[in-house]
Order: sequence, then C-alpha cells, then structure tokens
Amino acid sequence: MGRKRTPGLFKRGETWHIDKQVFGQRIRESAETNSLEEAEKYLANRIENLRQVAVYGARSKRTFREAADKFLRENQHKRSINADVGRLKELYKYIGDLYIDNIHMGTLQPFIEARKKDGKKTQTINHALQVVRHILNLAANEWMDNNNLTWLHYAPKIKLLSKNDIRKPYPLNWDEQERLFKELPLHLRRMALFAVNTGCRDQEICSLRWQWEVKVPELSTSIFVIPGAKVKNGEDRLVVLNKIALSVINEVRGRHPEYVFTYAGRPTLRMLNSAWIRARRKVGLIVRVHDLKHTFGRRLRAAGVSFEDRQDLLGHKSGRITTHYSAAEIGNLIEAANKICDTERNAKGPTLTLLRSIDIGLFHVPAAAGGVYATA
Repeated sequence: MGRKRTPGLFKRGETWHIDKQVFGQRIRESAETNSLEEAEKYLANRIENLRQVAVYGARSKRTFREAADKFLRENQHKRSINADVGRLKELYKYIGDLYIDNIHMGTLQPFIEARKKDGKKTQTINHALQVVRHILNLAANEWMDNNNLTWLHYAPKIKLLSKNDIRKPYPLNWDEQERLFKELPLHLRRMALFAVNTGCRDQEICSLRWQWEVKVPELSTSIFVIPGAKVKNGEDRLVVLNKIALSVINEVRGRHPEYVFTYAGRPTLRMLNSAWIRARRKVGLIVRVHDLKHTFGRRLRAAGVSFEDRQDLLGHKSGRITTHYSAAEIGNLIEAANKICDTERNAKGPTLTLLRSIDIGLFHVPAAAGGVYATA
C-alpha cells in the first residue's frame, strides 16, 4: 500500500501538479517532476513562501516564468512582442522556474553556452539577455505586490556579450547583382530589384500593400508610405520610386488586391528563403537580403547624393519630419534615387570599387571586388 500523498497534489500524465488554496491564494501550477517526494518538497517550499508573505509581510517570491508572463500581458502592443515570445520560450528551458532573485549572469551561463553551441550569433543571444534585463528592471522598479513591495529588491547587472562575430555588410557590385538576380525566380527577382532600388528591408517589401500607395499627380508618379508599425524604427517610412522601382511596381500592379508582391496568389513571408539560398550558393555569394539595402546606400553615396537625402531615401530615423514633403521635395528625392539607375558600364553612372579582403597563404591583402569605396 503506497503512502498517502500531500493534499493538493495530483498527477497528470507523468508529471505532478499542484492545485491548492493557501493563505488566501491559489497555487495552480506544475511541480515539473515525476517524483512525488520532489513534488512535496516543491509544494512545501511554495507554502512556506506564502506564509512568510502573509504573516510577516515578506516580499513574495516569484519565478521568472511568472514575471515573463506579466511582461507579455502588459506589452502586447510592442512591435517585437512575437520575437520576445520566441526568446522567452528558449529562456524558460533554463531559468523559467528559478525565482527572479536567483537570476544573475551565473545562472544565465548555461543558457548562453547552449545558444553558442547551437551556433547562435552573439547579437541573437544579447537580444534574449536584454529581455531578461528589462523584465528584472521592471520587477525591481515598477511592479508592486499586495504588501506594497516591489517584486524584486534590486535588479542584478545583466551584461551583454562582446560582439566579436558581427558579419560586415556585403554591398553588391553590378556584376554580382546580375549573376545573383539571374538565378532568382521571377517573383523573388522583382522583390530583390525593388530592394536594391529603394533600400527597403525584407519585411517592408513582403508586407507592402497597395493601400499604402500615394499618388503624386504633379509628378505623374506615386510613392509608398509604410506605417510605422511595419517599420523597424517605428516611424512611417517614405518609399520613393526611381524609374527601376516604378517599373517593378507597374509589372505587379493588378496581380493581387491587397499585397504588392506575391507568389502563387499569396504574399511572400520572407525573401531569405530556400530559393534565395540556392541562388546565392550557385553564384558563390554569401549575401543576405539586408545587403541589398547596403548596396542602395553605397550607390547613393557614390553618386554624390547628400547625407540628408540618403537618410530620407533609406528610411533612417532623423530629427526631421520625414513623411511631410511637398511635390518639389519628392521630385528632388526621385531625381537623387534615379542617379543609381545607370550601371557602372555607363559613363553617366557612379563607379564603385569595394576593397574586400582575401587571404593568400600567410598574407592578408585587400582585393578590389566592387561596391564600397566609391569614385565618380
């Protein structure tokens, strides 16, 4: 005959769970174990914690999972909330059941090492650490319990990792662009051509909608204004169309009632897909979609476009109100964007020479391969 289990514990599948009313509070959670003895110890610890709070007014002990759940509930408006959910799911595996006053760089080290082993970049790991730091700061400075105490006495210092593996931008020269785009399927080639002539990001292009198009009758053309909710910096994004970008828009006009760029009647979720990877592998280029934005920016600079106009054309945040333009100002930006339409084979276009590095034996020497160092 087995021994009697502690009231409030029950088994669901192979795992023990708690459902118990203690000191006016309901404990309803998993004990995260298949051992009755460990589950009873866990429950006893939770009961003692609530006793300290009820009798002595002590600060209630909260797990990181509880704190993270509160953070997610209160931040549904954040543009990055879905990314935060993904980061927290990974963090739960390592610190989800730790009390927040036990979280510090030491207890985060297993998570850091595991992510490194999985081949994750430093910046990706740092994004997760920033979420942890933000939650702990909220717990220490803003969130209050029933005893008018903050959830956490003080927030530990969560240090970000040194970024020693950041990949440098790879702006394309004209030959590389021609070789890469030739291998892309038509729908992706159009998107890439639009990207390299507008400086738009992957998701800005994939989510581009016809309702964001604004006609400029004085110039017999149109522009797009992407809402800030779809833009990385949170500001409305003015997209000026040079003659190549405009030709792409006219090619796809009428193909879909809502989205500008589609494939098989549906919007494309991302440009960096298997077709992109196959194409870049075939031409021997490790180029990301974001490199098309760098290519656009470098070509503008090489063509002598001013810094202020480059900021506006690239959608960078600035102190100016960047979506309130007169027709004349839009005309000037279109003229600036058109300067990159001629290839370097045309004497009117800017010549680009990129100093990239190659290794020859023990020597490290620069090699000209097109794209960064610019001369007119």
